[in-house]
Amino acid sequence: MTKPTKHITTTQLALMTAAAVISLRGLPMMAQEELTMFFYIFFATFLFLIPAALVGAELGSAFAAKGGGVYTWVKEAFNQRMGFAAIFLQWIQNVVWYPTVLGFAAASIAYMIGKPDLAQNGMFVGLFSIVMYWFATWVTLKGTSTVSKITSQGFLLGTVLPGIVIIIMAIIWIVSDNPIALEHVPASVSEVVKIDAAQHVHPRLFPHITGMSDIAFLAGILLLFAGVEVHAIHAQELQTPQKQFPKAMFLAALISFGIFTLGALAVSIVTPYDQINLQSGLFVTFQQLFDHYHIGWVTNIMGLLVAFGALAGVMSWISGPSRGLLWTANDGQLPDFLKKTNKNGIQINILIIQGCIVTVLSSLYMVMDDVSVAFFLLSALTIGLYLLMYMMMYASGIKLRYTQPDLPRSYRVPGGNMGMWLIAGIGFLAVLFSFAVTFFPPSQLPVGSPAMYTGLVVVGTVVFFSIPFIISISMEKKRQRRGH
Repeated sequence: MTKPTKHITTTQLALMTAAAVISLRGLPMMAQEELTMFFYIFFATFLFLIPAALVGAELGSAFAAKGGGVYTWVKEAFNQRMGFAAIFLQWIQNVVWYPTVLGFAAASIAYMIGKPDLAQNGMFVGLFSIVMYWFATWVTLKGTSTVSKITSQGFLLGTVLPGIVIIIMAIIWIVSDNPIALEHVPASVSEVVKIDAAQHVHPRLFPHITGMSDIAFLAGILLLFAGVEVHAIHAQELQTPQKQFPKAMFLAALISFGIFTLGALAVSIVTPYDQINLQSGLFVTFQQLFDHYHIGWVTNIMGLLVAFGALAGVMSWISGPSRGLLWTANDGQLPDFLKKTNKNGIQINILIIQGCIVTVLSSLYMVMDDVSVAFFLLSALTIGLYLLMYMMMYASGIKLRYTQPDLPRSYRVPGGNMGMWLIAGIGFLAVLFSFAVTFFPPSQLPVGSPAMYTGLVVVGTVVFFSIPFIISISMEKKRQRRGH
């Protein structure tokens, strides 16, 4: 008797996608922009999230039967080498992302044990990130069923629950006539406030832009909304993928928009501007709220829950994109030793290499003076790599309309080919602009030498982007030698 195929529902896929997109570590970054956050969120939602969801929905429904996600889409539009580069970028941006999210988990633990100063201690953050990453890898090697239980509980308990708590507590804060922090931003922060003739300080709705450095946070905020296309690989597990996949994407976009906007607003309402820290700002807000209402011990519980959510997020990603890399290894795009799997079918050698890169990157926390700068530098490098992949995805969406016009697409970006050019074109230009922004150090952070910051991001981006092409060319030469 054949086992009936298990289908996932639209809501399940939407929640999986939302879990991939939403991370509470982004709330302080958005809160630091005060009311100008609405400009950034508008940009991220309408010029990035929605075009990515629409194009991802069309490509996901067109290639639902083939699977493979972005690897298949780019390979079908261009060639195998470009497809490999796309899946490699999706994988490597995750590798670079791990130390940033683990740094956030380290801050959570610092607040849980009642020693918040540790959140700014580079040695503690670096060592914690390395140890927890290898622990998460060890758990992942035990197989998918172990990981899936932890990740689903981690998203609900460690991301959704603290997110709802901070929003509700901020509402109670306002209703109780407590001071609203965003009304008292220092006059010196000209990016987010303006001074009228009577010398009164007013929050800006539109950022004061004098140069690219003033909007450097745009790239980081865009990264918070990235990931809607990741679960396109699960499209074939839906009952009717062509109809359900687009619905799931829009629902995920709505959930992400709601939690990010209301959560960031809650942080900026409660926390004084000079106390919003990229890494531990969320816990400063929790501490302020709970201490005010004489329930300070709740901060420790929130620290534990958020750390659990962050670690669950890491576990959910460790096996995901690296699985796509295993697929390309089996397709002859990577050396044979990367095909190796353990008895649970997990790609062991790929995970060991991944762990070594994460260890090196986490060491940045130990050598850089300001943990916030290390945190943002890693984020800038991550978003640069991910944005390159998005450019490939948008270009594939347009090209496939011409090279495979008869391919069944029950969900199509509306408006015919012109509609695809418009939606994918807007997405491509927004991504290109944000990519340019990643090379400028943010004026809101003490980066030390701006030239060194830009140099690190340029070198990191060039090195990581070159790797898939070098591997692909050397593998092709190897096959040709074997052929002779």
